[in-house]
Amino acid sequence: MTYDVIITGGGLAGLCLARQLRQEHPDIRVLVAEKKKHPVPEAAHKVGESSVEIGAHYFSKILGLETHLVERQLYKLGLRYFFTDGDNRDVTGRIELGPKTFPGIPSFQLDRGRLENFLLEEGRKAGIEVLDGCKVTSIQFGDPHHRVEITIDGQMHAFKGRWVVDGSGRAGLLRRKLGLSRPASHNANAVWFRMSRRLKIDEWSGKDAWQSWMPAQERWMSTVHLMGKGYWTWLIPLASDSHSIGIVVDEALHPYQTLNRFDKAMGWLHAFEPQCAEMLEAHRGDLDDFLGLQHFSHSCAQMYSADRWALIGEAGVFTDPFYSPGSDFIAIGNDIAAELIGRDRRGEDITHHAAFFSHMYLLLFQAFMKLYDGQYPIMGNAQVMTVKVAWDNACYWAISALLYFRRKYRDMVYMQQLEGLLTRFFFLHARMQTRLKQWSETDQASYGYQQMSLLDMPYLHRLQGQLCDGIDDATLTARLHENVAELERYAEVIVQMIAGKTIDRHAGGFENGAVFQLQRVSVAV
Repeated sequence: MTYDVIITGGGLAGLCLARQLRQEHPDIRVLVAEKKKHPVPEAAHKVGESSVEIGAHYFSKILGLETHLVERQLYKLGLRYFFTDGDNRDVTGRIELGPKTFPGIPSFQLDRGRLENFLLEEGRKAGIEVLDGCKVTSIQFGDPHHRVEITIDGQMHAFKGRWVVDGSGRAGLLRRKLGLSRPASHNANAVWFRMSRRLKIDEWSGKDAWQSWMPAQERWMSTVHLMGKGYWTWLIPLASDSHSIGIVVDEALHPYQTLNRFDKAMGWLHAFEPQCAEMLEAHRGDLDDFLGLQHFSHSCAQMYSADRWALIGEAGVFTDPFYSPGSDFIAIGNDIAAELIGRDRRGEDITHHAAFFSHMYLLLFQAFMKLYDGQYPIMGNAQVMTVKVAWDNACYWAISALLYFRRKYRDMVYMQQLEGLLTRFFFLHARMQTRLKQWSETDQASYGYQQMSLLDMPYLHRLQGQLCDGIDDATLTARLHENVAELERYAEVIVQMIAGKTIDRHAGGFENGAVFQLQRVSVAV
């Protein structure tokens, strides 16, 4: 009963890591202990259904799940945003930001139950031992093996493992055992439910202008965001023909107690998103579940240890579901855990690697938190939020995703030589979030119905398109330096716009108040 790795928790993070370890080390002995009995239900299982570039690349290319994703999940038509207009009773009056065609870099909407059932069965076929319907009751550290006690059908069984990796999600077995939990200042809450009914936002209006902008009527295949001051509501289609609906709110503006039951949530929707509420009312009988989570963001003091333990997924940290970063953090964290386990298997001293990767991962977490902390009031401001989304995506594609697509988060030597550049980038990123928040407090203008895709901006289109370029380390380093310099010029264009200055139109200018002339900024960059 001795294993190389024991993973406590067989959710998305744990099952993916087990698969990755088996691919990288065919002879490795892995045990996964999962609390839920499988198969789990489809649709009404877990949230975290929307993936973006990093997570989608990890699932499809690194783990080799592309066939399952294409055949058993849904292609995603990017992220789509509708900003508040009046009383939100007519979607055709709301500024729309979203792609018209499927992006070149694919992402997917994930039915978590379907995906986790598939991963568990495929893991067993690959020789991974997976115990489901069990409970981890004790973890005792030792050398050369740790001892993990697991209750199975009422009986306690003891297992030994050289490594223990905690993928227990918000239960955070190791985080709590070791006193590593840290609070996050971002105070937001969420409720969500699934309906066994396809909800197509394309059918919310028959107006010609609305229909003609996307004649294929595929808006519903996006992760749809209905935005307002201090909140956003998601609409996510699932391959099981169900739909996921969620409400995420700033506690200071929309207290949790106002929406923490289904009837309350529907009442809240009638007040803030009445058109959405009316569409849902007709399908109350199709309700599959209702769940909520208060103050969902949390931090951690340490992620990896040379004493051969690691935290992955939500067992470590969690930011916010906006921009769908959950699977991104699973991808990056699992890559690092696999790197440390591989080095240890080769007999290397991993003391410095574990300390560096833990520090780097938590810095990345703090950088992502800047996207959300204190930023929810901006969500009701179409002008500012449109610029914020464009800026945040530029940063993601230019730096974060580019590093992951080249698998550099697990390369300590490479990441160390980027320390100065990344520090410069992080400070720029933090300053811009502060600027955007200040701008939102002074600019409360409203704008009529307009539509735009971020990928119509040549600058952003180029950044996303370069993610799959096959480049060596020297070229990658040069590109990262160029990207940071471009981001600095992009930031200056935005700052000038905030100040009310007009940029020369012949240089690709941007005038204050022209929400959907953002594509001109990319020329100025």
